[in-house]
Amino acid sequence: MELKPVIWIGSSLDDLRTFPEDIQDDLGYSLYRAQTGEFSEKAKRMQGNLRDVVELVATDSAGTFRLIYTVKLGDVVYVLHAFKKKAKHGIATPQNEIELIARRLRLARMLHENQDD
Repeated sequence: MELKPVIWIGSSLDDLRTFPEDIQDDLGYSLYRAQTGEFSEKAKRMQGNLRDVVELVATDSAGTFRLIYTVKLGDVVYVLHAFKKKAKHGIATPQNEIELIARRLRLARMLHENQDD
């Protein structure tokens, strides 16, 4: 089985590395499943303009952590963002995080288009 390569956009890899080790392992396994073409039970598609984006959620005693990626650009997994949810109420992704994800999705699309040149 051939794994799809992972391309980390912006600070997403550095951000993931700041998460607790159990969260890194949890999200890393779900990302591995995306590389194999599977869809993790922790995965949820985002809505609207970000419908091509998948959100992984993992929680432990330190809080709720999210990893955002897309597999809609060729045979590559583009990791767009990794962050700890700071709000104490609600499950919605904060607007500033959505805007950052949208910017990084545009960047991933540009990078993907330029790979074909």
